[in-house]
Amino acid sequence: MKQLVLFIVLIFTINVSAQIENDTIDSKYLEDQLYISLTYNLLTSKPSDISQNGFSGGFSMGFVKDIPLNKERNFGIGIGFGYAYNAYIQNLKIREQNSVFNFDIAEDFDVNRLSIHAIDLPFEIRFRNSTPTKYKFWRIYAGVKFSYLFSSKYKYNDSSETLVFKNISSVNKFQYGLTLSAGYEVWNLYIYYGLEPLFKDAFLEAENIKMKDIHIGLKLYIM
Repeated sequence: MKQLVLFIVLIFTINVSAQIENDTIDSKYLEDQLYISLTYNLLTSKPSDISQNGFSGGFSMGFVKDIPLNKERNFGIGIGFGYAYNAYIQNLKIREQNSVFNFDIAEDFDVNRLSIHAIDLPFEIRFRNSTPTKYKFWRIYAGVKFSYLFSSKYKYNDSSETLVFKNISSVNKFQYGLTLSAGYEVWNLYIYYGLEPLFKDAFLEAENIKMKDIHIGLKLYIM
């Protein structure tokens, strides 16, 4: 985590220095093409017996192609590509039997974590009050994000057993949801509202597990 913070500070410092040293007015400027986000992950639409324990966090980074649509270049769209890591710490226990995954409620455990790596394809509609010489500005970016979950890992540990599974077939690999970024300068409130369940063909007793996720945190636009 310390290395991540140092990386963010370094990139931010380089970006500010580049802006200060650039004395040429660029009427064809582009904004906010690199991003980093840090989030807290909430589970919604979950069975009543499922609860979150501990901190479920997420991290993402990527590139968004800025495409202004007006002469002032303060309205446009963004199309991007990125990587995301999300962890969910909760009491849903996963077991495997004959290549079939079963779900139960865990009690008195030390570790119960589902980790997911994904490729993100964000699309944004962008409103901002930037100018060719104004590097500090307000923005509201709303859109949708499509994700492909290419890797998953589940780890469980209690006093009597340890379970570790990778690439869980019950994880729904194709996800999409609504996004909103709003803020000033580098710092922005970021919200992702998932519209697709995290699991497919998954049941807790007779109840279909249709839980989705919400990510709330900070999004840093760097260059």
